[in-house]
Amino acid sequence: MNSVLTLNKTLHVEKKLNELDLNVNELVETASSVIVPLGPITAFAARHPWAGMEHQTFEKTARFLKNIGDVDIYPNESLIKSGLEHGEIKEEFLEIGLEKWLDDQNLALSRDVAKEYCLAALRGDKPSTESISIAELKNWAMKLNRFKPKMTEKHLVQTYSQLLENQERTTVAKVLNSHMIKWCKLYLDSQAVWSMPNRKEGFYSAWKGLVKHDPALKPTVRERLSNIPDEADRALEEVLLRLEIPFTDIQEYLEAHLLALPGWAGMMLWRTEQSDEDRTLLIEYLAVRLWLEWAIIKPYLPLQQQKQANQMTLEPLIAKWIQWGDMPIESWAQLSGTEIKARLTLAYRFDNILRNRLWLEAWEKTYEDDLKKLISSNVNHEAERKNQSALVQLAFCIDVRSEPFRRKLEASGPFATLGTAGFFGLPIETCKLGSEHRHPSLPVMFKPQMQVKEISREPELEPFQQRLGAVHASSSTFKGMKHHVLAGLMLPEISGPWLTFQTLARSIVPRRAGAAFRKVRENWLRKPAAELTLNIGQSDTELSIGFTEKEKVTYARQALKMMGLTENFAPLVVICGHGSHSTNNPYASSLDCGACGGASSEFNARVLAALCNLKEVRQALAMEGIIIPQDTIFIAAEHVTSTDELRFIYVPELSEKAREAFEQIQTVLPKVREEVSAERLMQLPNIGYKGEHPTLEAERFAEDWSEVRPEWGLARNAAFIIGKRELTKECQLEGRAFLHNYNWQKDNNGTILANIIKGPATVTQWINLQYYASTVAPHYYGSGNKRTQTVTSGIGVMQGNSSDLLPGLPWQSVMTSDHELYHIPLRLLVVIQAPKEYIEKLLKQDHTFHQKVYNGWIRLASIDDDGNWVSWS
Repeated sequence: MNSVLTLNKTLHVEKKLNELDLNVNELVETASSVIVPLGPITAFAARHPWAGMEHQTFEKTARFLKNIGDVDIYPNESLIKSGLEHGEIKEEFLEIGLEKWLDDQNLALSRDVAKEYCLAALRGDKPSTESISIAELKNWAMKLNRFKPKMTEKHLVQTYSQLLENQERTTVAKVLNSHMIKWCKLYLDSQAVWSMPNRKEGFYSAWKGLVKHDPALKPTVRERLSNIPDEADRALEEVLLRLEIPFTDIQEYLEAHLLALPGWAGMMLWRTEQSDEDRTLLIEYLAVRLWLEWAIIKPYLPLQQQKQANQMTLEPLIAKWIQWGDMPIESWAQLSGTEIKARLTLAYRFDNILRNRLWLEAWEKTYEDDLKKLISSNVNHEAERKNQSALVQLAFCIDVRSEPFRRKLEASGPFATLGTAGFFGLPIETCKLGSEHRHPSLPVMFKPQMQVKEISREPELEPFQQRLGAVHASSSTFKGMKHHVLAGLMLPEISGPWLTFQTLARSIVPRRAGAAFRKVRENWLRKPAAELTLNIGQSDTELSIGFTEKEKVTYARQALKMMGLTENFAPLVVICGHGSHSTNNPYASSLDCGACGGASSEFNARVLAALCNLKEVRQALAMEGIIIPQDTIFIAAEHVTSTDELRFIYVPELSEKAREAFEQIQTVLPKVREEVSAERLMQLPNIGYKGEHPTLEAERFAEDWSEVRPEWGLARNAAFIIGKRELTKECQLEGRAFLHNYNWQKDNNGTILANIIKGPATVTQWINLQYYASTVAPHYYGSGNKRTQTVTSGIGVMQGNSSDLLPGLPWQSVMTSDHELYHIPLRLLVVIQAPKEYIEKLLKQDHTFHQKVYNGWIRLASIDDDGNWVSWS
């Protein structure tokens, strides 16, 4: 009998599937816009978590996330209070924002009454002393019910497991998440000695084969999962029907499941983008998750998604008028029906999300006003003339950490600095000598076009490779022994003396120990001299090696134009990549170059400097009007942001003038480094540091393996300024601004500005909103406390041993302490030095940027050469 019922049910489902003809690929692709790809933490790439939702306003996204997962993405009252206490919010801007909002409301209510109520709500005035009983509130709510304001109908966008859990009938949502975390860890673990059986067949197939043996599931649940479809897409279609999800709600239902664990789902999405073999991985993830949900909640089915339509009672609205409107409850009887409805409507619309939005906008306007005053007083044409006679020109990444270094360096002598994206416009994949690892060294939204490798023709190459192989083999052996049952018992005795010595050294004298261990390794490896594969060649990958002759000229020209260096060349031009150094830090790559996908940009700097030194490239550029003097030499350096030093990594044979310039800059760098470290270290919560020996202290921070905050990274970033260097040269920007050189007078058709907006502006916005999200929602979009994190499966971090794969920055990257804010959560302000017509043209031609500005994902201002400031948002 049971077999007959099962057969009938299967036939019924098959019939409905054929009738419905679901396109699950399209549904899943659309639903995935609520999450973003999450790559491995070893190549931490900045992504803002709402990149797929920019077609709607920031406020609408905030309401959606509050509704679906109770996640707040506006600063909460605690953060706003911190901003007020530090004088970062001027209430005059709050009132301006409120007046603008009230202008759009069209309420049949006195403007003074409405404004007074709203200001009291914004300031969180204390409750009225009038004592009102719940019974009395309910009585008045019944009397005023016919004046209930029109409320927006909205779906309660939750999964069935979440609905059941919210009804306090079960903990199925937590149980479902714990099972998904377990299976994702098994499948994605890149370090496991025993990998998941049948892993090569795909996530869904491997899970399907193992789940029937899972002792953590009840026998009845395993039985329900015993006869499910073999193909993931078909399985997803069938389980949606078994759950009886209405067709119009399917996309929202899938979105809710993706947002239940956005980190693990994001890792699956990232994998789908990396190779064709994994292109269905997100569908497989959802198929596994929904089948598990169906099997666990089967006894509670059928359920129906409920709507929150006109379910709000009036008691909270009446109470708000008592609290913030200083309105005794009896006074409602003296009002006309029109005014009653207007007051209730105002209380309904002026909710917590709107209040926090107005506070955020006032915070942002305060920063913009301060920046406007600082920049407008600094239109300095004398600085421009000084730049033209510079002895050394140094091109830095736009990274906010470059700003203090550039400022100190320019003050120390005849040196001019320029700002440009840290990958220098080179769409390359890099591979260093002796390494099999290839890294895309460009922003993650782009794909590499060619590969550049380090090669050596020295006789020492083979011995070096043997020594390097020995290092890798010993490391591999150590890891293997840790995971082997018998070998693991012997490992402490074998490794104990060395590890004890290393532990003591790194704990007692971390700076000296780190330097000594590094020096021993370098001296033993003795890396031979290496050159770059700049010329076109064959490759064992899809990418060709090196550049064609035309590409060499194209990328050199593009890089020089982007940084605004096409004339008045100094004898020495330094292309400065940047990276960071820290010890025992899972987030080390987050401190490297965001424009190079979480790696140092020193490799890109070397490539560009080498291209610009090529005779044939210079001859081709000269024919286009970019004349590089014969005695001008390009060299490459790396700005190490955690120790504030500038390391020269590529110095070819120098001309006499270039050698003099090189010697002069070397003499000032120690002092510049000390001054930058002194300024930076005073911002770190360093107990016991009194401002002495800043260089040594910076090195200690980088080498100390107990230090949870080796540097602040890009915390407090707030603006991206696109313009001439003299616009900001004399400004103390506190390391909060990305700086990109741009001269609108040399950009007749707006192409350079369009490219800056398309690439660097997008990178800086993603960085900005990642820091923002990690501050306002640290346990959802951040990664919580560093001290309690677990590095998981070699790909990311969790809190404890069973949590979501955490996508953002740790608490220590945005907070000075558990209760003191460091990063200020402001959306990025883009300031462009150009006439109004340039900005109008940009907004008209670039729909994506226009959308970012007018939907509140980015803020925009412009300033012309006379200092006139225009706010576009």
